[in-house]
Amino acid sequence: MTINPPLTALAVGAFAIGVTEFAPMGLLPVIADDLGVSIPAAGLLISAYAIGVVLGAPLMTLTTGRVPRRTLLIGLAAIFTLGNLLAAISDSYGMLLIARVITSLNHGAFFGVGSIVAASLVPPERRAGAVAAMFMGLTIANVVGVPLATWAGEQMGWRTAFWGIAGLGVVTIAALRLTLPTIATPTSGNALAELRVLTRGPVLAALGLTVAGASAMFTVFTYITPILRDETHASLGFITAMLVIYGLGLTVGNWIGGKFADRSVDMTLIVTLASLSAILVLFALFMSFAVPTAILIFLWGVASFALVPPLQVRVMAAASDAPNLASSMNIGAFKLGNAIGAALGGGRDCSRPGSARRGPGGRGCLCHRAGCGVVGVPRAKPKHMRSFCLKSISAVDPHRPLHDQFLFPRCGQSGFHQVLMRTNRSLNAQKRSLFEDRPRG
Repeated sequence: MTINPPLTALAVGAFAIGVTEFAPMGLLPVIADDLGVSIPAAGLLISAYAIGVVLGAPLMTLTTGRVPRRTLLIGLAAIFTLGNLLAAISDSYGMLLIARVITSLNHGAFFGVGSIVAASLVPPERRAGAVAAMFMGLTIANVVGVPLATWAGEQMGWRTAFWGIAGLGVVTIAALRLTLPTIATPTSGNALAELRVLTRGPVLAALGLTVAGASAMFTVFTYITPILRDETHASLGFITAMLVIYGLGLTVGNWIGGKFADRSVDMTLIVTLASLSAILVLFALFMSFAVPTAILIFLWGVASFALVPPLQVRVMAAASDAPNLASSMNIGAFKLGNAIGAALGGGRDCSRPGSARRGPGGRGCLCHRAGCGVVGVPRAKPKHMRSFCLKSISAVDPHRPLHDQFLFPRCGQSGFHQVLMRTNRSLNAQKRSLFEDRPRG
């Protein structure tokens, strides 16, 4: 296979961005201990990065339309490098928070503009493969870069990881400067017309689905290290191995999602979201056991990234008038889900043994169920839920609410939650009546 140097340079940039985005998730306990903050507070560093992407994606895309593409990509890589250097020298929580926001500003525009540049470097019939080659750097980051950064941060301090990531930024700048050809500056477009496209109902629904799917993923993954440490009682080596396995799952899921999305976008989304719900439930049940945890983390990675191709296609199709801005906004929507998920997962202190079972796992399951509803998954009828619960009635505690035992957290009184609570009250009443009628002896 012939190596395409410009595509390789773009993939290096994607690799660096992937490492800086996900590595802090594996370093939350170390960062929290060093800066004297709680793990949920450290988790807000993930939220800050995500919010920066949400704000930076449309801002950078709309204000740099006349900048030459190579110059823009190099400038975005410079912002990335500056942010990571600032993180590496941070001596306070506030300074690190600012550094994360600065680093995030390049994210959406780099992937959006980089995809267009990648497609322009190859013949029309190979454009999808070129874009996939660039994004492969992101999945490889989860297989190699994130575990390595986690190990380095644990062994030599979390600042060492950010120094290394800043070094990747310098390599990206050099690679882009040396390999990217001169690309014509795009003609000026109507920014207001592109923004108006984003007010359409189908576009907003597609972006909302991206937010729901990403929220569910990051509700749990943001706190994967403390969950594995406290619930699975895992060593550093096991945690690192799980991050590698998760990254392998992402790579496989990227291929599977693209393959099946070509056949049916909606069916791929429905099957993937339903699978993610089931995987999160099983993960909450079996997180105390090492082997089932390893298998579920791999499947979780597969299902998580299998969402990306159909979500991207859905947004692009809904906003065909402005695909560039829609693509950047979809990345921003994914990061908004990242921020929401990190905040939801931090609602319970995951450092307390047993809290993860009814905290991040349950909230992630609900977000995936909400996503299924957006794409048209029919809700189960109460009698089906009743049948399932009553079959397992001998294994449950009659004095404990079902929503606790089946991993549904106590959240705000949304319409869905109210329906769920009414169903649970009905089930609890029937369950207690069965226990009262059960022969004793």
